[in-house]
Amino acid sequence: MKTLITLFLTLSISSLSFAQDVLPNMQMKTLDGNNIQLEDISKDDQLVVISLWATWCVPCKNELDAISEVYDDWIDETNVKLYAISVDDSRTVKRVKPLVSGKGWEYEILLDTNSDLKRQLNAPTIPLTLLVKNNKILYRHSGYTPGAEDELYEKIQEFSK
Repeated sequence: MKTLITLFLTLSISSLSFAQDVLPNMQMKTLDGNNIQLEDISKDDQLVVISLWATWCVPCKNELDAISEVYDDWIDETNVKLYAISVDDSRTVKRVKPLVSGKGWEYEILLDTNSDLKRQLNAPTIPLTLLVKNNKILYRHSGYTPGAEDELYEKIQEFSK
């Protein structure tokens, strides 16, 4: 019995500690209904921020609002690109376009209405922010508190060299 408990705990801890370190190869929809291959967004040394968010998630919107204020500077200084991937389901996805328009976000917006990407990234909660280059996940942060965008920018500077 002790061996079974030890084995269970070992498997549980190891499955929690190994977050996926590669961006899954999957097709996503843009707000305009076009398809995009996820693996194509970070190739050729393009550094990208991926933010999983939803219209009903207040911390998600707060994070994207905070980044929006400094996003042009980030692009000028590091050439980073942000993809805001909505995990709104089929009932709430119709709110995405009006919210993005109203906020004036200049991000690329993708849709993950079935939460396939969210599941593949083992993301139990949102917001989830990733920093990706050549499809490798270099940085991962869950949740949002004011100022987290500054830490993200430090990582962007570190990996944009």
